Amino acid sequence: MKKQAIIFLLLLFVGAYLQVTGNGTAQATERTVIPNDAIRLRILANSDSDKDQKVKRMVRDEVNKEINKWVEELTSFEEASKVIQSNLPEIKEIANRVLKEQGFSYEANVKFGKVSFPTKLYGNLLYPAGEYEAVLITLGEGDGANWWCVLFPPMCFLDFSNGQAVPEQEGVKASESTSKPVKEEVTQPEPSVKAKEAEIKNIKPKKKESKKEEKEQKPEVKFFVVEWFEKVVS
Repeated sequence: MKKQAIIFLLLLFVGAYLQVTGNGTAQATERTVIPNDAIRLRILANSDSDKDQKVKRMVRDEVNKEINKWVEELTSFEEASKVIQSNLPEIKEIANRVLKEQGFSYEANVKFGKVSFPTKLYGNLLYPAGEYEAVLITLGEGDGANWWCVLFPPMCFLDFSNGQAVPEQEGVKASESTSKPVKEEVTQPEPSVKAKEAEIKNIKPKKKESKKEEKEQKPEVKFFVVEWFEKVVS
C-alpha cells in the first residue's frame, strides 16, 4: 500500500512538471508570431550590382525614416493603412529623389496592396508565409535582391532579409502581377541598422544555451526523483 501511494505521488509530480514546462514552451512560441494585420515594406533593387544595391539601401533609409514619423503614434492597422496609402505619392517622390541625387536614370514604382512573402525566421521571431499588406517599391527593372521589414508596428530596425527563409518558399513572387523570382539580400545592413540588429542577433546564442541547459537539467530531475523513490522504498 505504501509503495502504491509513493508511485501515485511520483506520477503526480512528473505530470505537473511536464504540464508546466509544456505551457511555458507554448506561450513562448505564441509570442514569436507577429499579427497578420501588419504592414510591410519591400524594396526590389534594379539589379545585384554594388551600385544598385547601395542605392536600394539609401532609398530604404529615407523612406523608412519618413514613414516612421507617420505611424509612430498610430495604434490600429486601419489608421496606419490609410495614412500610408494617402502618402504613396510622397514615398515615390522620396525614392526618385534619392535615385536622381545618386545619378541614376531609372525611376521607382510604388504600390500598396497584397504582396507574397516567404516563411521567415529571424532570431526568435517567426513570420509565416502568405500574402500581406505591403508597400512595394520597385527600383528600375526590379531584378536585384530585395530588402523587407515591418512598417507597422514599426520594426524596420530589423533587417528581415538576412533572416532564415524556409527552402521551399524560395523564389516567391514579389506580387501577383509579376513572375520574376524575388532574391533575398545577403549583404550586411548599413551601420545605423546593424547596431540594433546586433542586439537581436545576440539573443540567438543565449537561446541555444538555454535549450542545452534545459536538456542537461532534465536528467538531473529524473535522477533526483529516482533516488528519492529508492530511498523511500528501501
